[in-house]
This record gives sequence, structure tokens and C-alpha cells, in this order.
Amino acid sequence: MKKMKIIIFDVGGVLQLTDYDDIGKGGHHVLGVHEYMAKKYKKDLDSWFDSIDTPYAKSIDKKIPRIKAIKTIANNLKTTPKKLTKLFHRAYKKNFKKNRKLYSLAFKLKKQKYGVGILSDQWYLSQDILTSKKNVAGFSPVIISCNIGLRKPDLKIYKLLIRKCKCKAEEILFIDNRYWNLKPAKKLGIKTILFKGNKQLIKDLEKFGIKNKRNHKN
Repeated sequence: MKKMKIIIFDVGGVLQLTDYDDIGKGGHHVLGVHEYMAKKYKKDLDSWFDSIDTPYAKSIDKKIPRIKAIKTIANNLKTTPKKLTKLFHRAYKKNFKKNRKLYSLAFKLKKQKYGVGILSDQWYLSQDILTSKKNVAGFSPVIISCNIGLRKPDLKIYKLLIRKCKCKAEEILFIDNRYWNLKPAKKLGIKTILFKGNKQLIKDLEKFGIKNKRNHKN
């Protein structure tokens, strides 16, 4: 087995967690955000999704510009883009918590000379919070769907990942909480782990010869 050179992490459901994460089964980890927003705008969930559906979906892979997406949703909800943005930001901050143990592990691996990167599907307002400069600092490459016009599980985004990593596919390890996002990666030769929790991940990393080394005093 080739030695791994770079480890790529998903964000929602992996580096950032919510109470709604159905880990390993591709849970709807943004449900809490949508429930929060629907309540604020006094809508049931179905009506809420009707209000945001097209611009929200199109913004994930940059099929609609940021300003147009936010303005369209704001118009549908009879609010202003500024108020909508502020409320969405608050919803993401309230519902997502940084998986600090996993961030810590990522930077331990970096000290062991592994590269660590991010591959994540985000729309414009989730990107502001979940993949802010602070949250992605130290990771490279950082590939965010709404920045590049591609999203998982499109095979093209994994081909881009390989190019950005500047190594062979089999030297890349990709960690995601949704099994259907792993299939195209495997097809290209990228190694994969289905994320089910931090403890499980550490065990699975060891199968690839990647150990969670602890600092010991001499």
C-alpha cells in the first residue's frame, strides 16, 4: 500500500457537527439551521424550503451569483438581504459546533508531515461561517463548491482535488460522512473513510498506517 501523503476532510458532519448529524448515514446536518430560520420567519419547514429551494440549491455549485441568490431568497421572504444574511449567519453559529478533537488530530497529523486539506459543499452563507478563513487556516488545498462551480459527488471535483494535491490519487485519503460522496473518489483511486465518529476515525486511520501520535516527555 502506498504511503498516504495528504488527508482531506469534509466539513459539515465531520469538522463541524450539529445535534442532527446522523453520523455515517449522511444525516441532514443542516436541518437545525433550516428549523431555526423557518421559525424566525413563521413558516413550516415545507413552506420554508419552497421559499429558498432554487436559489439555495443553485448557489451550492455557483450556478447563481451570491448577490442574486441572497436577494431572491430575501424577496421570497419579504425581508432585506442584510437581515437575511445576518440571521443565516446566526443560525449557522448557533447550530454548528467545531469538532475540536478532529481539528486537533488534523494538526497533529500535519506535524507528522502529512498534508491536510478540505473538500466541502457549501452555499454562500454557510461558507462565511463554517469555512471562514479562521476555520480553514492551515489546510491546503481548500476546495469549496460555491467557489469553484462544482459539487460532490460530481467526478470533476475529485479530479480537481487530485490536481490541487499534486500527488497520485492513491496517496490521497478522503474523509466524508456520506457514503455516496466516497464512491467517485474510490473510482479514481483515492482512499476513503466513512466518518462515523472521532474514535472510529482514529482506528480507521491506523489501517492506512496513520497513527495518532501523542506527545511524550523525554
